[in-house]
Amino acid sequence: MHLNNVNTAALGLLSAFAAPAAAFWRLPCKTPIVVERADPVISPGKPSGHVHTIMGGNGFGFTMDYASTQASTCSSCTVIGDKSNYWVPSLYYHAQNGSFISVDQSGGATVYYEQRATYPGKTLQAFPEGFRMVAGNPELRNYTATETQEAVLYACLNYNGPATPQTNGFPTVNCPDGLRSQVYFPSCWDGVNLDSADHKSHMAYPVDGFDHGTCPDSHPQPLISLFYEIIWNTPDFANDWYGSGQPFVWSMGDPTGYGFHGDFVNGWDVNLLQKAVTQCTSNSGKVEDCSVFKLTPDSQAGGCKIGSQVDEQTVGVLTQLPGCNPVTTGPGQATSGDTCTAPTSLSPATSFFKDLTSSKHWYYVGCGSDGIGSRTLTGPSQSSANMTVEICVDFCSSQGYSIAGTEYVNQCYCGNSIPSSAAPVAGLVGACTDLCAGDNTEYCGGYGAISLYEKCGSTCQNAGVGSPASSAAAAPASSSGSSSSVAVVAPAASSSSVVAVTSVNKQAAASTTAAAAPVSTSSAATTSASSAPSNVALPAGWKAYGCYSDNLNPRSLDFNGWWGEPITSSGCADFCHTQGYSIAGTENSGQCFCGNELSQSTVQAPSACNMPCDGDASQICGGKATLSVFSANQLSTRRARRAHKHRRGAAHHLEVVS
Repeated sequence: MHLNNVNTAALGLLSAFAAPAAAFWRLPCKTPIVVERADPVISPGKPSGHVHTIMGGNGFGFTMDYASTQASTCSSCTVIGDKSNYWVPSLYYHAQNGSFISVDQSGGATVYYEQRATYPGKTLQAFPEGFRMVAGNPELRNYTATETQEAVLYACLNYNGPATPQTNGFPTVNCPDGLRSQVYFPSCWDGVNLDSADHKSHMAYPVDGFDHGTCPDSHPQPLISLFYEIIWNTPDFANDWYGSGQPFVWSMGDPTGYGFHGDFVNGWDVNLLQKAVTQCTSNSGKVEDCSVFKLTPDSQAGGCKIGSQVDEQTVGVLTQLPGCNPVTTGPGQATSGDTCTAPTSLSPATSFFKDLTSSKHWYYVGCGSDGIGSRTLTGPSQSSANMTVEICVDFCSSQGYSIAGTEYVNQCYCGNSIPSSAAPVAGLVGACTDLCAGDNTEYCGGYGAISLYEKCGSTCQNAGVGSPASSAAAAPASSSGSSSSVAVVAPAASSSSVVAVTSVNKQAAASTTAAAAPVSTSSAATTSASSAPSNVALPAGWKAYGCYSDNLNPRSLDFNGWWGEPITSSGCADFCHTQGYSIAGTENSGQCFCGNELSQSTVQAPSACNMPCDGDASQICGGKATLSVFSANQLSTRRARRAHKHRRGAAHHLEVVS
């Protein structure tokens, strides 16, 4: 395995590539829109050879062009005007018994746009309409020091030291804080072709190095440089390594890591991207520092999804890799998957709602938000271990109500109006992705999210969610203009986060901790620190700030600080401190959250934080929808701009963002 001697814990991305300082911004792509065997660049019109994790606009399809991207009604990436698609292979754990288990991403992806390439007499350009390209080679199984392989790197993350060198193949050590895969695309264009037969020849890397420098004469036009970074939750399998090697494999059967690759289809508003290339010259990396951009809220980007069109399982526990890809160790290049029973044709895209327009004369309104203190639907409710959409609709109809909502797998709520503050966002699947308790082909809301159906009147058309090509126009929902603001919060039932472990499977149960509605804060209030309880040991300089409400979507503290042991307030504060965060909060006896800002949160009565910690009953770990808060900085409750950080960056002045 080739090593790249870089201290990944101490250096940021720019120094990791040893490139000169230059302007760049990081584009957050919050979540995949779909995970399936799709690749319209390499395998247009049919299932691709292996599974990809796909981010970007919901105009993505098995055959697509620039017009397809522009049909997107949402994107999982946050810059408005970027409807591009970005994808990489999916990662699996290869168990000792031969099965494969999908590895979750930590979020979606971070896409870096960097101003690196140059050529005499040429200015840096945006990607043109119709442009696409591929970086990496999925068939590689050994290291030959080509530019293609130099542009693929792995970082074994360990935020609590010691650092390990970056590698061009999979690291052979357990990575405490996850595995980061990275691929850098060529940035020198021939100036003519938007694509090429191998999807690479129209592009080249600079002559000085894959990530910076002068373009070759054959490809004289420098384009904005593109770089993907994805973090995988490999610590979920930290105790399941076996033998002398590492246990992870890419979806094309690559256990070496040398075959990692990325695809890009341009969907930018080209004028907008060119304006950013010209005007956004900050080297902070913050997309917010580029004034030409407007951003989609993270919660909306995270709710952008499309249905799968390949009828096969791609996540969970699998007997073989989708597409029947054999695991090949090399050193020769891999061959395509064996002939097998894997689907070779496309099916209609899976739907995120149940079509009841004909059978029951009800239509799908969309995915709304719900709260405990102020329910979206205030009529009768019920829960059932056999809950389905039909059962809920029948129940609400029998009670004389015109709106029904399913939530959190097994819950049903009824009403006659939807508060505007809780209404679905048009075109978004949202967080309504939990399968119904009584039918795993139907969706019954989610965590603080409610799947809403309404009795047909003059309108009987399902809301358009998912792919714009397959969705109908959204139907209008009844609303109550006088309703108070409703926070996106969890159902009343709650439990601690649980991890069930077997030799072939791992499932992290979704926390069902409730969250409180955000309350407006005053413009100049300041909260003083209190003395920490004598049995809560805190890092030097940290103080206890009492009890605060927790918001759900987004969380008031945005990093889940679970470290694999029973939670205590002192342990949580120490963990967050070692990760570079300035705030820690414990909640619901068994949850720990970290952050550098406390958003959409207000001080609560001390009695609202009343739950003993799972790891030490003498300590208090918040309550239902409340956080026991500890911080290294002064806690201010004035309205303020968010303090953005670069990775686990240095602590910022702590401000509550309302």
